[in-house]
Amino acid sequence: MSEEITNGAAAPVDAATGPAFTVEKIYVKDVSFESPNAPTIFNDQVQPELQLNLNQQVQRLGENAFEVVLAVTLTCQAGERTAYVAEVKQAGVFGLVGLDPQSIDVLLGTQCPNILFPYVRQLISDLIQAGGFPPFFLQPINFEGLYAETLRQRQEQGDAPSLADSEPAGNA
Repeated sequence: MSEEITNGAAAPVDAATGPAFTVEKIYVKDVSFESPNAPTIFNDQVQPELQLNLNQQVQRLGENAFEVVLAVTLTCQAGERTAYVAEVKQAGVFGLVGLDPQSIDVLLGTQCPNILFPYVRQLISDLIQAGGFPPFFLQPINFEGLYAETLRQRQEQGDAPSLADSEPAGNA
């Protein structure tokens, strides 16, 4: 049984069901593909160089609801020229009810991006192929390892906030 989210806030936890982690919605927040040197770039016989940038943003939507955005930018250089830039921001709304802040932080930093990643991988691959380039498949990402590194950096910084500490989004 899924908890309902109303106006960005998960329904109150039911003592009979206990703690819950739910996927309320998965959606594309932003997508972009540029091939500034097409069509001449297709004739280049240069070994391409790829640069991958990965970013995760978390925003509290309500007491028990969070938006997680997994952003990936893949840039392909062919010598001095840009072959393409593919950018995807895949988002999800997740309900986290009846969990302690540390458990919420772990879920936001590991499980949520693991759920979003297959969607990002597919979109990036589709964009690149639709742009006339050979397929590119993003390799699996160890979000647990990235989260562990984030925890280590937080400890070095002292009182850095956890992912669950973000303020609820409001209408500005």
